Amino acid sequence: MKILFIYPNAGSQTGFNYGIAHLSAVLKEAGHEVALWQLCEDIVPLPNEAQFIDRVRQEAPEIIGFSVVTNQWPYTRKLAAWTRRATDALRVCGGIHTMAAGEQVLQSGDFDYIIRGEAEEALAEFVDKLSNRQDVSQVDNLGYLHDGEVRLNPLRSLPDLSKLPFKDYDIFDFQNIIDAKNGWVGLMASRGCPFSCTYCFNHQLVSHYRKDLNCSFKGLNYIRHFSVEQMMREIDYLQRRYQNISMFILDDDLFTFYRQYVEQFCKAYAKISSLPFVVNAHVGFFEKQRARYLADAGCKIVKFGVESGSERVRRQILQRRMKNASIVKAIETAHQYGLHTSVFLMIGLPAETREDVMATIQLMARAKPGRYRWSFFFPFPGTKAYELSAQGNYIDFEKMARMENFTDDTCLNFGQAHNLFLKKVGRLMPWFVNAYSDLPVADFYRTKVKEILALDASAWEKRAPGIEEEDKIISEKFVDRGLSHYAIKYNRFMGVISDYFTVEE
Repeated sequence: MKILFIYPNAGSQTGFNYGIAHLSAVLKEAGHEVALWQLCEDIVPLPNEAQFIDRVRQEAPEIIGFSVVTNQWPYTRKLAAWTRRATDALRVCGGIHTMAAGEQVLQSGDFDYIIRGEAEEALAEFVDKLSNRQDVSQVDNLGYLHDGEVRLNPLRSLPDLSKLPFKDYDIFDFQNIIDAKNGWVGLMASRGCPFSCTYCFNHQLVSHYRKDLNCSFKGLNYIRHFSVEQMMREIDYLQRRYQNISMFILDDDLFTFYRQYVEQFCKAYAKISSLPFVVNAHVGFFEKQRARYLADAGCKIVKFGVESGSERVRRQILQRRMKNASIVKAIETAHQYGLHTSVFLMIGLPAETREDVMATIQLMARAKPGRYRWSFFFPFPGTKAYELSAQGNYIDFEKMARMENFTDDTCLNFGQAHNLFLKKVGRLMPWFVNAYSDLPVADFYRTKVKEILALDASAWEKRAPGIEEEDKIISEKFVDRGLSHYAIKYNRFMGVISDYFTVEE
């Protein structure tokens, strides 16, 4: 059969979809024909309806499979409506949104089927049965409407990663993706996470799988790794096949979880690649030994999920039970081994106060990571954080339905004053961090922050469009004077220490 995957990736950072790469490899191995259309304006301009319909008709698929994250659902619905005008092909929706809102997807009438969870085996069985004109109604992981009622079949056991075929890179315009991302190439060495953060889909997945399989977390075998040998073959393939790769990014939820795997990976990596790489870590699974392995292998950046500088918010709202002192220590340890650090932050959390936001700013000023990347909290349906947001009547559902990303704005409503405060911090986090730091520019930024906070909504709306250029001009002056400071760099929601970006540039 001919399957066309559609990957809506509009208005967001350019992505590589690991799921589609594996699904395509499995389907091709089974003898099916596969094509992909990634809809991302950073790669090619987004199509209008006529262009979309023309492309779909040219592809002539028998099945169209969408891979969807929640914030792409509104765009996906538009595309699904266009497919109905283009073809009679079956429409199937997969991706994390089908776990978060599977019933909603089916009741929308936009799709004939959904596939939930890790779907390599499920989709292969589904397509094979269709191609042989067999009944698909009992395929595990499948969802569909029967006489107007939603039927969600139970989930099957998670795939054994060692048995998956090599990812299909050919289906992507991968060289274009590399160039669009300035040479940064993602890798995934594992699936799963041991934590149950309220804002993340992991606890949701675990709950569904444990219920359907009637097993413990241990019995689920949720955290699985590709072997080091598999990873080295993939890295070697990418280096030989593609040009302009400058950095590998290990996109695992928690790369540093198993110390032994970190050691084995790093020793093997150093033998086949001289390119720097980036990993996700956790302050509770990061110490001098792991830092040394990473540094010796050429790791350049270690990323930590901190989210909030308020221990109350982390404990009560996010279920991230770590102390600020541990965060500071982990960052210091990384710096001791010459590793650049990156911290993930969120603002606009349910029940978060102005004091909590200031605690986040003050923690960054104290810890001084190499960079921090912030976003507005987004309440993904089905997560515990969504429930907290809904219970507190924070969610603006109309605004939520329109959002394509969570870096530009929040869909939570805290009242006029706090909303305005979040807008200012969301555009100028580095100014606030500089102001509360012991950096030599602190006095200057304290004056600037006071000036920004004094602006009413109308004055802020006039000032905001030019704020990044203003930050650039200020930063250039401090760079000329050799004064260390954070500035907005690489994208509009990242603050980077000048000690790093001046060397890089």
